[in-house]
Amino acid sequence: MNLIFRLIYVIIESLFRRKLHPLSESVVNFTVWPNDLDLNFHMNNGRYLPIMDLGRVDLLLRADLLPLLMKYRWQPLVGAVNIRYRQSLAPFSRYRLHTKIVAWDEKWIYLEQRFERKKRLIATAHVKAIFRSPKGNITPEEVFGLLKMNIDPPRIPDRVKKWIETEM
Repeated sequence: MNLIFRLIYVIIESLFRRKLHPLSESVVNFTVWPNDLDLNFHMNNGRYLPIMDLGRVDLLLRADLLPLLMKYRWQPLVGAVNIRYRQSLAPFSRYRLHTKIVAWDEKWIYLEQRFERKKRLIATAHVKAIFRSPKGNITPEEVFGLLKMNIDPPRIPDRVKKWIETEM
């Protein structure tokens, strides 16, 4: 519930922003509010993951994936997240969340999400995600096929390959 206003903001803002190609980068601006803080008075490490959800919502909306989700009753699901915190975000700091699909395989879509403030990297995360229908998992190939896009999968970056290997 505490992120509902941010979700509404992301949805409304996405209606007025330009559409994105599914492999383009989504960028959403946020501010650290008092309810984001931990006892050290910086953004709580547990707050990053729900904020990352909002970045993926923006990408889904602006890349026209939402109509597919609704039509086929797909659910976007996260299978794993690996995040590294580099710097803190102080109260009322403005920051940007960058979200981009970096690769996929026969089952999973891999995204990179970066938190930046004044062009400085605050945190970086890799996300393994999947779409699931009532009948089962949807392959990335099927997703892009329904978008009528013949997209070859990008080469999986080495840092993502290493993470995938540790997941096994």
